[in-house]
Amino acid sequence: MAAIAAGAPQLHEVAPGNIAFEFESGSLADAEKAFHGAARIIRITLDNARAVGSPLEPRACLAIYEPEAGNYVLHACTQGAQAHALQIASVFKVPGEKVTVVAREVGGGFGVRNSAYPEECAALLAAKVTGRPVKWTGTRSEMFMSDTQARDVVALAELAVDAQHRFKAFRFRFLANVGAYLSPTGALSNSIGVLNCITGVYDVPTAGALALLGLSNTVPTGAYRGAGRPIMSYMIERLVDQAAVELKIDPAELRRRNFIPVDKFPYKLASGSEYDNGEFEGAMDKALAAADWKGFPARREQSKRQGKLRGRGLATPIEASGAGFTPFDAVEIRFDADANVAMFATSQNQGQGHETVFAQLVSAVFGVPMETISLHTAERGMKLAGGGSGGSRTLAGIGNGLRLVALQVVEKGKVLAAQELECAAADIEFADGEYRVAGTDRRMGIASVVKKFSPKAGPHPLDTYYEAKTKSTYPYGCHIAEVEIDPETGATEIVSYVACDDSGTVVNHQIVEGQVMGGLTQGSGQVLGEHAVYDRDTGQLLSGSFLDYPMPRAGLVQGLKLLEHAVPTKTNPLGTKGVGESGVTGSLPTVMNAILDALRQEGVSHFDMPATPDRIWHAIQAARAGNPRALAVEEFAPPN
Repeated sequence: MAAIAAGAPQLHEVAPGNIAFEFESGSLADAEKAFHGAARIIRITLDNARAVGSPLEPRACLAIYEPEAGNYVLHACTQGAQAHALQIASVFKVPGEKVTVVAREVGGGFGVRNSAYPEECAALLAAKVTGRPVKWTGTRSEMFMSDTQARDVVALAELAVDAQHRFKAFRFRFLANVGAYLSPTGALSNSIGVLNCITGVYDVPTAGALALLGLSNTVPTGAYRGAGRPIMSYMIERLVDQAAVELKIDPAELRRRNFIPVDKFPYKLASGSEYDNGEFEGAMDKALAAADWKGFPARREQSKRQGKLRGRGLATPIEASGAGFTPFDAVEIRFDADANVAMFATSQNQGQGHETVFAQLVSAVFGVPMETISLHTAERGMKLAGGGSGGSRTLAGIGNGLRLVALQVVEKGKVLAAQELECAAADIEFADGEYRVAGTDRRMGIASVVKKFSPKAGPHPLDTYYEAKTKSTYPYGCHIAEVEIDPETGATEIVSYVACDDSGTVVNHQIVEGQVMGGLTQGSGQVLGEHAVYDRDTGQLLSGSFLDYPMPRAGLVQGLKLLEHAVPTKTNPLGTKGVGESGVTGSLPTVMNAILDALRQEGVSHFDMPATPDRIWHAIQAARAGNPRALAVEEFAPPN
């Protein structure tokens, strides 16, 4: 907040007061009217700490310039080769077709790998000047100082309730520290990305929010697992828990009283988003039962006897996923002479199992073994348009596209099979990998059709291209965590965690579980310790290595139970919703609510992440000395 204070050094002439952008969602004026008639107003100031993405390997690239054609070729770590190439083309002021980005397996993306970086452009320029390929590999320390970071948001969140504890209006004002310059995803992630689901899962008549994007002498922020949605869920679900404390009502009951009822779908929010369906109460009931919600007081007493503070946190997050940045996702299926199937798509794999899930979908349509199906994404010669991986949209976008193009292939194959089976195409049926003449035993496998009509040169007649268009989906869930805190050391353990998520139709349960596990561990890691810290006087990054920046580790979340509450969406043929960011969207507020619930036993009334042992210990000591808000961020007041 110091960067936007009166008298702060001006970073850019075009951004007075170091405010790069203002964005209003919903209506602050309408919310103000609702607040005037409220029986009670709940308010809370929050600090969502700055995080570093830290993919498995540092960035690296191999740059090649082809002078004959004037082509730039970059082998890089990326989540979206097409967008990456267009950004580089804009830097070199050349047509998009002059730049090709090639990508293989990427060890984690998390949004950090969504953009082109200066080092890649420098390597391409060096390749052009020297006439030789140029390789660059970054160090981990360089990544801490140059990869886009995320979060770093202070907010004032307010809730108006009536005498029956019904929510009347939400009001949010927040400042996102976007760094010294805007990254390609910085503005979107910290404005629309935050405010798509402005009232969460609650039936609220009106809401208003003001997002301010502030500039400071720090690394630019951008998309990072959730791309703004965890910021919104953190504001809403921390605020609702605070309301439960002040109104002296069970946090689950307060939420139940205010959920959007099933008979109100489709439901339009103040932000303009529209939920197509949801069973919020059903998901919460499953989670409450699995967490033994009613048995918590006994567990708290047991922890107390062992000298520990036990806390319980609940959150019912929702997020917008699936839309992407491009009008469509192009996909293609091709065949070789041996009837092997090649899938072509623009979605890069960073460990999500794309090659498995996509093969499952196509195998189910064709009735052929999965091992005969391969996935091709960012390769030389590929010119498919479409989005990359991000926003939990791969299955909704690329997955639906591949299934639909496979069905088109089956229909085209009926014409070819009819020629061999000597019948009309209308008489051909397809099932279990075979074309059959209805009412007879004449049949021909799809592999046989492919081989029979395989040309000596050129594309196969069954090769098919398709443009998939995807709408937003709204996955939601209920997360419940319990923590134990040692008041003498401040050490915190997550001793149980229940997550019940609706990700729509599930194609591969193991991969879905892995995505949720990874996301909730990532969110828990941010709460318990991840924090990019800068020296206020010099702008020097103080947490520039893993010696200073604690990464979450396996085993951070104990007692994990994952449940599904699938309500397929009707906005895409598969009925799938996003899942990749559900874990982090839920775990940020859930774990912090649990920590606050534990610390209130020592008189701490407010606490902000990171919940390191040192900070927790100091908060407890301060509360014992009569200062229950010692470690709370100062209240955020937007500049006039």
